Formats: sequence, structure tokens, C-alpha cells
Amino acid sequence: MQDSRTGPVPDTYVELAHRLADAARPVVRRYFRTPVSVDDKPDTSPVTIADREAEAAMRSILAREVPDHGVWGEEHGSERMDAEWAWVLDPIDGTKAFITGMPVFGTLVGLLRRGQPVLGIIDQPVLGERWLGVAGRRSTFNGQPIATRPCDALAKAYMYSTAPVMFPGDLEGPHRALAGSVKLFRWGGDCYGYALLASGFADLVVEASLKLHDFCALVPVIEGAGGLITDWRGGALCLESDGTVLAAGSAAVHRAAMALLAGEAAAAPHRTGLG
Repeated sequence: MQDSRTGPVPDTYVELAHRLADAARPVVRRYFRTPVSVDDKPDTSPVTIADREAEAAMRSILAREVPDHGVWGEEHGSERMDAEWAWVLDPIDGTKAFITGMPVFGTLVGLLRRGQPVLGIIDQPVLGERWLGVAGRRSTFNGQPIATRPCDALAKAYMYSTAPVMFPGDLEGPHRALAGSVKLFRWGGDCYGYALLASGFADLVVEASLKLHDFCALVPVIEGAGGLITDWRGGALCLESDGTVLAAGSAAVHRAAMALLAGEAAAAPHRTGLG
């Protein structure tokens, strides 16, 4: 839900977000399913020339069009993050999927206003699919309105999480308990799982160990489709978030998942992941 203190997002910024995603698309397509070299970042996560060039293409547009705005990019760092408006870029969310030829990665373009996510794009450049969320508006898929689907119980829910490595230490038990409580659970997806939730094909995406560039763009897309996206305690996602993410298509499933996660975490002897 849009914070009334921020006011509406200007249409010019929505158009600019589309231009950023448009600039990244041909770069990503050019390198997809080609023998690109893969480097390891300090945290051992992979990065390719496609990641770096796609982000550079987007940043060059921002530098020209809105030089006073902040920018946070996964590959090229951050600047002016104290500005009223700040763009958050993840050129390829799901680099491991990208380098193995699986088209479930995406380009994420997010916009913060005073630290609050107010605009987001999830773009799948190979499939030509784009989800747009803007605070105060209905989210769209390729220009058509979308909505999450109703689901009133965990036992009926379809759930995604990207990878077991996201849940170290005391995060593993609560996640395992929740995954065992739903009707269908699948590993994989990266940002694509959230896009499917917004379009009504899944009910939960539950992850941890995420950073601002991983979740900023997702928030307006999920909320504008009628869903909820918070940390595992129900707190709003922001720069200071703990990295846990609980996205749900309905309030009932969100409440049930949060209660189960909290109960399992409280039962654990240590709570290093949640507090």
C-alpha cells in the first residue's frame, strides 16, 4: 500500500524504469547461452560480463536523466543513497540460472522514495516477460492487470524458495517446517518465483540471506497484485532489513506462515538468523 506521505510516483519515472529494463534486455540476450567467463565475487557468488554490462547500460541512462538521484547496483556499488529518490538495480537476479542456461532469472529495477520501495520491474529478457508494480496502482504483466490468487490455508498453498544455501544455521528448521506444511513445495526460481506469485500461480515465496537489490523491486509488484511481502516477523522490507523475506498471495497464508516460522524459531536453542 502506498504511503500517503510520499505522494504518487511520477509517470516520467515509470517510463524511465521501462527504459532501464529495455536497455538491459539486449545485453542479457546477447550473452545468454554463450560461453561467457564466470568470475567469483568476494562472497563467492558468480558474476559475468552480462551482469556488469547490463548494469552499466542502466546506470548511464540514470546519470544522464536523473543525475541527482541515488543509485544502488549489485555490481557497481552505490552512490547518493541519502537522496529522496534512489534506484536499485540487479542486472541479473539469478546469475547461476543464467550461466546454466535456464531462463528463470530476471533483471530487477527498483525505485525507493525516502527509503520506501515505490516502483519495481521484474523483467525476463529472454522470454519477453515484464511485471510492473507502482505504489497505489494495480500491478501488470506485459501491460495487463494481474492479481494474486485466494488461498486460505497452508495445506492448500504452493511455495517456492530458491536454494537450501539461503537458510544457514537456525533458519533451516523454520523453513523446513513451513515447506513441509504446504501442498506443494519447489526449490528454484530466483525472482521468477515472486513474479509467478504476483500472477496467481503460487502462494508463497520464502527466502533469507537477501540484500536490498534482491527484494526492492519485488515489493511494489507483489503489493500491487494484492499480495503481502515482509520479513519473517512481518516488518516492512527496507535497507535495514535482516534479509528474510516472506511473500504471500493472501493475508491468511501470510499470517499462517509467519506464525509457523516464529514458532519454530522460538523453539530453536539459538536464534542467530532472526535476532
